[in-house]
Amino acid sequence: MGEILRDARGASSSGRIRLTVARALVRFPEAQWSERDGERQRLFAGVLGIFGHGNVAGVGRALLRAELARGDGPGHLPYVLARNEQAMVHTSVAYAKQKDRLQTRACTASVGPGSTNMLTGAALATINRIPVLLLPSSIFATRAAGPLLQELEQPHGGDLTVNDAFRPLSRFYDEVRRPEQLPSILLSAMRVLTDPAETGAVTISLPQDVQAEAFDWPVELFAERTHHVAGPPAEQSRIEQAAQIIRSARRPMIVAGGGVHYSQAEDALAALCAATGIPVGETQAGKGSLLHGNPQLLGAVGSTGTTAANAVAAQADVVIGVGTRYRDFTTASRTAFAAEGVRFVNLNITPFDAVKHSGLTVVGDAREGLAALTTALEGWSVDDGYRREQARLWADWDVQVEAAHHPSSQVTDALADGLLTRGEVLGLVNELSGPRDVVLCAAGSMPGDLHKTRRVRDRRGYHVEYGYSCMGYEVPASIGIRWADPTREVFAMVGDGGYLMMPTELVTAVQERTKVIVVLVQNHGFHSIGSLSQSPGSQRFGTAYRSRSEASGRLDGDVLPVDPAANARSLGCHVIEVHDRPGTEAAIAEAKAAPADGGPVVIHVETDPMVFGPDSGSWWDVPVGEVSELDSTREARATYEQHKSRQRSHLDPAEIPRVDDASPQTHN
Repeated sequence: MGEILRDARGASSSGRIRLTVARALVRFPEAQWSERDGERQRLFAGVLGIFGHGNVAGVGRALLRAELARGDGPGHLPYVLARNEQAMVHTSVAYAKQKDRLQTRACTASVGPGSTNMLTGAALATINRIPVLLLPSSIFATRAAGPLLQELEQPHGGDLTVNDAFRPLSRFYDEVRRPEQLPSILLSAMRVLTDPAETGAVTISLPQDVQAEAFDWPVELFAERTHHVAGPPAEQSRIEQAAQIIRSARRPMIVAGGGVHYSQAEDALAALCAATGIPVGETQAGKGSLLHGNPQLLGAVGSTGTTAANAVAAQADVVIGVGTRYRDFTTASRTAFAAEGVRFVNLNITPFDAVKHSGLTVVGDAREGLAALTTALEGWSVDDGYRREQARLWADWDVQVEAAHHPSSQVTDALADGLLTRGEVLGLVNELSGPRDVVLCAAGSMPGDLHKTRRVRDRRGYHVEYGYSCMGYEVPASIGIRWADPTREVFAMVGDGGYLMMPTELVTAVQERTKVIVVLVQNHGFHSIGSLSQSPGSQRFGTAYRSRSEASGRLDGDVLPVDPAANARSLGCHVIEVHDRPGTEAAIAEAKAAPADGGPVVIHVETDPMVFGPDSGSWWDVPVGEVSELDSTREARATYEQHKSRQRSHLDPAEIPRVDDASPQTHN
């Protein structure tokens, strides 16, 4: 104990303090804060990790020191033992996303496979523009004992390590090869973590010998710092130009992306829509930008969109992208916005995204930009006929959602063994969850069904990772969301395929007494990929959990005797197995009533994988073989070429209309 306590009490009269690199690395984040709109919060809520020989004597010892002396320093980073390195990054990402990117967590891993296990999480964080601090351990900087266990040796360069794989996956990457480098690396890392235009995975590679080195640090390094998260307004001239283009439109449409949430621009968007009548289609990250019942809300747009949003998108003459990166699902692989001469106006804090589709670039914060646009468009509105069309299209779509949530007896009677449809399960969660409860999903076709049918009643009530579409995200992410806001119930919707990828963090939830509700939908295989395989003529090959048949030698035998419910029970969860609608209703009520510190509850329900949600009437570009011996593939190729012919380049620049181009029909 004496040695542990001494290393933080070495402040000298010269204003320096002697600490190991690892202890300095841990102590620095304890004093970091973020601030937006005058509200401050600690930037780091804690550390998740798994120890091994790469970090146990460095970062591990430093975290122990911090835990033993919680009252000594300006803050404290609680440590949580994770079970899988990829999963702990997912937990941190979900936490940061739920906190509107104003807080995050750090992740520490051992040298070699422990660190490279975090690569998938790094890619997910960067693709989704979510801040997370990754601390992978590395080989000795001195190379005194090399080659080491788990060291990658390459004849063309001795300075290459497996951690270099983080470089293309991170928004910031550096390695601490000398103690003197640490201050500048830390300050650069904080800049990227708190920059809404640049944020993503921040990776600091830590050679294990350098972690243990001592250095006399300036005490100022550990002073409390507040990092302002900027919300810069767009240039007024660009706002005026955007307003000119919008005023000239007869059928404008807004595409609301994740930037609406991260800038807390929901109210500003609602005000603009109420004043102008411009309808809104939402991306996966932007779902909940307008709440269910808003007259301008047309729901999801694109490949997983509603027929309402996609019908309007097909004829929109001006598309106003707010905080979106125009992913292929949003644009239906560039077939969604099909009107001749369609123009784009892109409001985005990131110039990289603002220039897409040759749009008018309005670089700035979504909330500030929407408020400025509302002022610039004062007195202008779409015509009443366009508003009535929006209402009619939404009403037609809502009928389809009701049919999916409450299937007819004709549908249910045809199901084998009285199984539920997945739409029924999603409908029950929608109806029985509270307005502030969070529904969570990732990868496969279930996010698409949620995107289309979930009725969001709170700005933070929808959390789907569909940027990297990473199977296994659901369970660890549910923990991060619950930690971010323990006042909300969290429903993690996961299929058996995603569950089997990464169920181990349920042990972490048990360990931390974290209540999450996991709705485990069992359909004996990969529902989404089975359907996707069928569409290009691959006949659902290799997508079902079935044994290999002795007769055919293929995976078309009996259903595998896999029991995810028993697995969850073995991990310490409270498991409720249901087989019908009343049982599912009772299980959701029981799960919601469970104690807040009672750990995870898993609801296991089997559904029919051949019953699908309502169709978006849209397309997603998945190439089909140009030649094939299979009739199914040749037929799929003909359909593919039809869709491919409708793809748009969107290369025409958005021009500012002349004053006499504005139609009086677009004004009240």
